[in-house]
Amino acid sequence: MDKKLKLVKKYSSTQNDGKTRKIIHGENLEVLDLLAEKYKALVKCIYIDPPYNNGENYTHYDDSIHNEWLIEIKKRLIKLKQFLTPDGSIWISIDDAEVHYLKVAADEIFGRKNFVTTIIWQQRTTRENRTIFSNNHEYILVYAADKKTFTKSVNKLPASQEMLSRYKNPDNDIKGPWQSVSLNVQSGHAVKSQFYDIISPSGKIHEPPKGRCWIYNKQKMQDAIKNKMIWFGKDGNGVPRQKKYLSESTLSMTPETLWLGDDVGTNKEAKKHLLKLFPNKDVFDTPKPERLLKRIFEIATKSNDLILDAYVGSGASIAVAHKMKRQYIGIDKGDHIFDYTFYRQNLVLKGKSDGIIERVSDASEGFEFYQIV
Repeated sequence: MDKKLKLVKKYSSTQNDGKTRKIIHGENLEVLDLLAEKYKALVKCIYIDPPYNNGENYTHYDDSIHNEWLIEIKKRLIKLKQFLTPDGSIWISIDDAEVHYLKVAADEIFGRKNFVTTIIWQQRTTRENRTIFSNNHEYILVYAADKKTFTKSVNKLPASQEMLSRYKNPDNDIKGPWQSVSLNVQSGHAVKSQFYDIISPSGKIHEPPKGRCWIYNKQKMQDAIKNKMIWFGKDGNGVPRQKKYLSESTLSMTPETLWLGDDVGTNKEAKKHLLKLFPNKDVFDTPKPERLLKRIFEIATKSNDLILDAYVGSGASIAVAHKMKRQYIGIDKGDHIFDYTFYRQNLVLKGKSDGIIERVSDASEGFEFYQIV
């Protein structure tokens, strides 16, 4: 008899808004086959945190299948690939022991040309003195369905507080906070009108540095000085610099490949979060922090995009997806999906899940629970 997905229950959903928000209990290989026809080429971002094949027997799952590990991971990557949109991407968490084997396998499946980068995540900030080396990091391998298309759609990160702090207003400019930037450029392609002396308000004369010229001609520079758009320092004697106003800037950051625990969280932070949500239960040993997932989804998706996690575990990925107003599919075969994942997602609906955001949407934006029958 052919297997199928059965809708068991709708959680806190008072309307059918046509959005995909599903949690599915079942072996992910089987579930992916059942989803393939409907969701082929519709998933913008896949995040998976598979077993690491490190031989440990953790709470809620066994990570010791060893020889079959790479074969099993490849089976799932092959199936997952078909779900990605042309500009979609897959992000895979892994540690030192298997990252290189996994990289070779993923190169084969997605193509080396579609390898985007390796993220180094500082998953712990404390030192482990009982080992030869204190291993403080893990990896996230990033692949695109098509790297060129992905590059055109990928998002920059919001401006950091450090970046915003560069904008000040020491002269009470009516246009608000600003930072100063250089007024000179290389003179290789300059024209004659870009070479002249600038006289500061204090009377000091400034020439462009050797081999460089001013970015404006003399008339435009004089207009900018008159309109107080050029900064000569507090005493009026400094090298002239142009004001760049915060109100006129679109600030964003290119993501770096080193993600520090202070910025995106650690395993310890995630475990404390789970203990707060489930004070009387044995929580996952090495959960991922919500801030880490938020960073991934900020880069790879936009509002309403569909996210898929085939090893949903404690539900961090779909909790973050819901809070960020993304659609999602979370899959897992373990019974923890009943006691942890569903319970956590209900807390999200009620605005009581803490983590990255306490409340984004109301309970009418519910989710559905499916099982294989």
